[in-house]
This record gives sequence, structure tokens and C-alpha cells, in this order.
Amino acid sequence: MPVGDVLVLIPARMASSRLPGKALAVIADKPMIVHMLTLAKSAAIGPVAVATDCVEVVRAVEAAGGRAVMTREDHASGSDRIHEALGIIDPARRAAIVVNLQGDMPTLTPADLRAALAPLADEAVDIATIATEIRDEAGRTNPHMVKVVGSMVAPKRLRALYFTRATAPWGEGPLYHHFGLYAYRRAALERFVALPPSPLERRERLEQLRALEAGMRIDVTIIDAEPLDVNTPEDLARVRDLFAAKS
Repeated sequence: MPVGDVLVLIPARMASSRLPGKALAVIADKPMIVHMLTLAKSAAIGPVAVATDCVEVVRAVEAAGGRAVMTREDHASGSDRIHEALGIIDPARRAAIVVNLQGDMPTLTPADLRAALAPLADEAVDIATIATEIRDEAGRTNPHMVKVVGSMVAPKRLRALYFTRATAPWGEGPLYHHFGLYAYRRAALERFVALPPSPLERRERLEQLRALEAGMRIDVTIIDAEPLDVNTPEDLARVRDLFAAKS
């Protein structure tokens, strides 16, 4: 697999606390990890590989014509897992940008994946990600729906100032739901994983706060759609229903 300027890595572990084995959960006759592999390839931004700690995931990916690499079981986060995979796949350091695409967002579109890269056109940006406006009241107060607070620096683009599980910012105006999809400059990823967990990261249980506390810049593309994360059996049922409705 030749490596170019952008490398897309999909971390996939089997030990999810709320939905164990979700990487291999079947949606429309395919494991979820295969759906993620397909959409990543469809985005056509660079080579794609899965980073996992499970032989069964490797087999599923390879059966679908993709590449998977085995990584350690003890990684604390997906960022740590993709960093290990990066060293395996690209020891010559050809990739300048590394995309951490979560393995549980099967309704994400290739266009929205491409949109995540846009802020990196600005050399001042270390990490780029996506968010969408929250349109229902329940979402505004849901601690599982992470909010990004930021300054608008261009149409549909924020510079992130903070991420939180609380309802923020206070007052009238839009709130934005952040999704765990990150495009790192290679140097930013390497710096990030070398840092210890930060106080705010531990308090909010949000690893991106480590980067902000270290002075790294994260910019956010605002997308129109709202991709569904699959974290619970209820989420999985919703996604299966959506795929069934499309068929």
C-alpha cells in the first residue's frame, strides 16, 4: 500500500464497555468495520488501513480487500493506537497528515470525511475535526453529546477554545456537537501522544483537551449532517434500521 501525503487509519478494538465486539457488529450484511473501510476508500483522500488488537477484525478487513495491522491491546486511546500503526505502515515518514477515523461512524459520508481536512490548509492549524449544529433540546443537555466552544474564523469553521460535556456556551445561540474524527499533522500526532493526560482531559474525559492545554490549535469544520456514533445496542438498532430503509 503506497503511502502519500494523507493516510487514513481506523482504530478498532473489541473491548468496548457499552457495546463489546461492535467492530464486527453486522449492519446490512457487513461488519461495521467494513462499512468504515468502504466509506474511507470512497473519500479518496489517501490510503486506508485498520489498526486493531483483534485477529477477527484483521480477517474481516482482509476478506473485504482492505489492509489491517495488529497493534497492542493496552492502548488508552485511538490516537495511541493509530500512532503505533503509523510507525508500522509508514516507517519512511511519507505521510504528512494522519486521519484518525473512528470505527463506529457508519453513517458518515465521504464528503464529510474530506471536509475534516479543510482547516489544515492553514499552516497554523495542528489538528482538524468536524462538528454539526445541535438542533434538538435534548442534545443540548446530553453529556454524551460533546460540545465544542469556539470562535468563528471563517464560514463554517471554528477555532476550538474548549470541548465539554456540559451545555456550553451559555446564552442564546447555536451549540455544536463535536465528532471524534481527527486529521493530525504528523508532528502534531507525535507530540500529542507523547504528552501526559492533562487535568481537564481527565476531568471531562475528553482527550482533545490535552492538545488545547498544550497550546495546540484545533480547527473545526461545521458540517450539515449528523453522523451517528454506535456506542450502545440502541444506537446499533437505529443504524441497522437506517441501512435497511436505504436498501
